[in-house]
Amino acid sequence: MTRDLPPEQNEDTEPPERPSGHVSTTSVGALVGFGLTGLVLGWLLRPASIRLNGSAPTVGWIPVLALLLVAAILAAVAWSTYRDLHRRNLHLEPHKAVNRLVLAKASALVGALVAGGYFGYALSWWGVSEAALATQRLVQSLVAGVAGVLIVVGSLLLERACRVRGGDDSDIG
Repeated sequence: MTRDLPPEQNEDTEPPERPSGHVSTTSVGALVGFGLTGLVLGWLLRPASIRLNGSAPTVGWIPVLALLLVAAILAAVAWSTYRDLHRRNLHLEPHKAVNRLVLAKASALVGALVAGGYFGYALSWWGVSEAALATQRLVQSLVAGVAGVLIVVGSLLLERACRVRGGDDSDIG
């Protein structure tokens, strides 16, 4: 009886290596890329909106406060995770650890995108004085951008809190 193997794999070759089970930290390049993408999109929002709708969108305080709440929650989860794993020497269930790690990585990237978007929108209002509410839009966009940066910081702290002892500094797991 012969086995039919794909042409690239025969009996003499070894099976492919299994992943090591480590996840690397969120790279600075990915954060910068998401931030720059948000910056460009936010900067383009005002002229595109004026062309399509005749007016630019306003930035309310409710979304800004919501972003600050998300940043505070991420920081609290990071502190709780760090305290449990590194000070109390407790163990997290694997699915909870993975959930926190996925939350941290996704939040870091989305936070960078949001921060860049709001900073880009603020940049589009820089020097504009003739438009109604220009200063208000600028200030609220800047505060929202800072809230996005705080989300990134909280996410990276949570990512760092998920590190296990004995691992490489670039590995989480």
